[in-house]
Amino acid sequence: MKIQLWSIGKAHESYVKEGIELFTKRLNNYFSADWKIIPSPKNAAGLEPEELKTKEEEIILAQLKKDDYLILLDERGKLLNNMALANFIQQRANDSTKTCIFLIGGAYGVSKGIQQRANFTWSLSSLVFPHQLARLILAEQLYRCCSILKNEKYHH
Repeated sequence: MKIQLWSIGKAHESYVKEGIELFTKRLNNYFSADWKIIPSPKNAAGLEPEELKTKEEEIILAQLKKDDYLILLDERGKLLNNMALANFIQQRANDSTKTCIFLIGGAYGVSKGIQQRANFTWSLSSLVFPHQLARLILAEQLYRCCSILKNEKYHH
């Protein structure tokens, strides 16, 4: 199974880049994993939030394949502890999911169309994090879940 980590916005900021790269490299010991940073649409600052979300939806849907398993990160999503997330990841692998995409939406979230396309909506926390930190937390949590599945020492 391939894991793709998608985020709308700018490149990784230097204050989180090293950590994101570290955990993504570790995650690659279990699954093929890479990041896709989707730039905000042109003139994003001049668009109303709903208009911006619609433009972002067009960009995202154009890049998704029919059989991609889309996991939307949203504070209103389902909270999972580490064991539940590890089991969720294992189930995707058991189901022969070819590509599992974790999506961090734009500054105003995502459109209804993306919410409907998502196969699962997951919340990292009931807290809201800056997108840069959410990327780091996502990479670390996925690595942690893989270490749980392999019964390794990282998670204790």
